[in-house]
Amino acid sequence: MNEPLLQTRGLTMRFGGVVAVDRVDFALQEAELRCVIGPNGAGKSTFFKCLTGQLRPSAGDVLFRGAPIAGIGSHAIARLGVGIKTQVPNVFDGLSARDNVWTAAARVAPGRIAEQRTDQAMERVGITAIAGRTVGQLAHGQRQLVELAMVIAPEPDLILLDEPAAGMTDEEVDRLVGLIGELNRRHALVVVEHDMQFIRRIARTVTVFHQGAVLVEGDVAHIMSDERVRDVYLGKQAA
Repeated sequence: MNEPLLQTRGLTMRFGGVVAVDRVDFALQEAELRCVIGPNGAGKSTFFKCLTGQLRPSAGDVLFRGAPIAGIGSHAIARLGVGIKTQVPNVFDGLSARDNVWTAAARVAPGRIAEQRTDQAMERVGITAIAGRTVGQLAHGQRQLVELAMVIAPEPDLILLDEPAAGMTDEEVDRLVGLIGELNRRHALVVVEHDMQFIRRIARTVTVFHQGAVLVEGDVAHIMSDERVRDVYLGKQAA
């Protein structure tokens, strides 16, 4: 098998005596879409922060194309070709939606290329109509979409999304479902989410976290029917 695009080996994150991520081995291939789910406190958000350089792991490795990236910082990881979207939109409230997206594209591309990537990203996300609006005046779901356009404008090889559907309207979620499928034709994605209805609509392979470790991993149909997942995540009533 080819070397994974993204890999963790024995990844561990401790906060004092609490082990939030416990020796996790994880591998994502080129152009793969992986959903990471789990109940509150399962460790999935901490795992995401270790992948994106927001936290330096206590032990273990994070590798991107075989090179170690653990703890080097989000900006350095982004420069390697990784697009990162956190739970809280990381946008410039005083700028227009288009200017926000342009700032992301201009970090990696000059002049006209940055302009083209800006327009393409906004069209792909479906926010061309609000291009001139100040981001600080937008609804939360619209701000999420602006940041998503910022993430894809540099054309990263890998996109990491933390609860991308949070705060979106039904119409925005529908758009996001289609967008993730379209993005996956050209990018690998890791989507951390707790909204199971959303996961059902986008997932192929799912990794389930429980108590800081990987409980089970497999295709979405298998995961949804797994008794352990029902017990720790979906609840008995899901049966």
